Amino acid sequence: MRRQSFISFSLFFFLLFTKTLGQSPAAAPVKAPPAAAAQTPAAQVAASPGPVDIIKILQKAGHFTVFVRLMQATTEDIELNKELNTTNNGITIFAPSDNAFSSLKAGFLNSLSDEDKTELVKFHVLPAFIASSQFQTVSNPVRTQAGTGPRVTLNVTTAGNFVNISTGLTNTSLSSTVYTDSQLAIYQVDKVLFPLDIFTPKPPAPAPAPELERPKKAAPDVESPTAAKDISGAFTAVVRNNAVLLAISVVAAIFFP
Repeated sequence: MRRQSFISFSLFFFLLFTKTLGQSPAAAPVKAPPAAAAQTPAAQVAASPGPVDIIKILQKAGHFTVFVRLMQATTEDIELNKELNTTNNGITIFAPSDNAFSSLKAGFLNSLSDEDKTELVKFHVLPAFIASSQFQTVSNPVRTQAGTGPRVTLNVTTAGNFVNISTGLTNTSLSSTVYTDSQLAIYQVDKVLFPLDIFTPKPPAPAPAPELERPKKAAPDVESPTAAKDISGAFTAVVRNNAVLLAISVVAAIFFP
């Protein structure tokens, strides 16, 4: 009896152990890689009475510390505020977020000349007010305060509410509306807009046109001095003739009184 119980217990344990070995170990859970940090769209700043101050608007919205410093360093904020508060001209600004600047190479902005920094800021400013619903009707290339021409080209395309911006070096889209009133519109972009004029080699300056030679003035004709005529022979002949005539006159007076 004990032997049968021992055999039954051994058989049960053997079967249980075999079943356990036949099972695959549970797979370890796979952790998803952390998502890249995205810049949170800035909350829209409400319009307030009084003079417009672009710097205060961007500071209130947050996420624009570097762009604010760049505008102040180039004094472009002063020019824009003056235009907004003393004229009826409209302005649209594409404001790069701090994440847009953090993706650039370290020391990048410091490597730019003051002239290039000013052009970079102006390339983010349109000299006209454009509401979000009006981007579908703008004509390309869109003029910026950096000027016009193939080296400062900025194009806008739309698909529904999606607004894409391309410069030839940068391709990005509007991520949110930061501020808008009847004269000023500020939109957040998550990439710095690079104009070709700053970040590609400039074409060589055309060679100066050769100067045309001025016609030389002709030297005035100088008459050769006329050689003095030798009249001594003629004078001698005249004297001789007069002497002959005088002699004849004397002879005639003597012989023919």
